[in-house]
Amino acid sequence: MTMSGYRPVRSCRANPYPTESQEQAALFEWAQRMEGRMPELSMLHAIPNGEYRTKRTGSLLKRTGVKRGVPDICLPVARRGCHGLYIELKRVKGSHISREQLKWMDALARQGYQCAICKGWEMARDVIIDYLQGKGDTP
Repeated sequence: MTMSGYRPVRSCRANPYPTESQEQAALFEWAQRMEGRMPELSMLHAIPNGEYRTKRTGSLLKRTGVKRGVPDICLPVARRGCHGLYIELKRVKGSHISREQLKWMDALARQGYQCAICKGWEMARDVIIDYLQGKGDTP
């Protein structure tokens, strides 16, 4: 506290980058626009298990099969010997991958799925395009 009684407030700068939800919405908007050129994108879907939930809702979801760490996005389209593509979508800056997410991605890769961690929807878009065109890494 200063002599005048004013206490400076700590700076609380918000992360200026889009949230994971905003990044994911942008990706699905792009995919919907591109379905005419890449019909396989109609199969792209989200796996909703990363949002905050009440204990009651979390308990219900756990009992009905929702599992911690499953990647955010799935494209169940076979390419180049892979059964499909899983994407863990993160913000461009300000988010981290969890141990559970890494375990899931490792297990999925061992089962023949391609997995990617993407920072931002544009990276996810590029991974999807490369996957559908037969480019990029295989598991």
